[in-house]
Amino acid sequence: MSRSSEDPILLCCLLWAHEGQADALHAYEDRVLQLIEEHGGEVVQRALADTAGQPDEVQRFRFSGQTALDAYLNDDRRTSLAPERDAAVARTELFPVRF
Repeated sequence: MSRSSEDPILLCCLLWAHEGQADALHAYEDRVLQLIEEHGGEVVQRALADTAGQPDEVQRFRFSGQTALDAYLNDDRRTSLAPERDAAVARTELFPVRF
């Protein structure tokens, strides 16, 4: 089954902080996640880890389509925070899911 560029997109994001930077990661995410709704998206779930060795944060998103996702990813307010993100976030895994 082929997927249209405007089919809904469901994503899971796993985030790991640099050593000692979990609070900074969460603060960064607090800022950028506020932008998602403006771009036709929704934060379905956000969970913070309570044990070491796991992702520090797990998020699930829904976007109305690729155009909405691209608009969020390219939002100047989000991209201007790249230095803050780079200082806090060691690793990110983003992948499509079904839910």
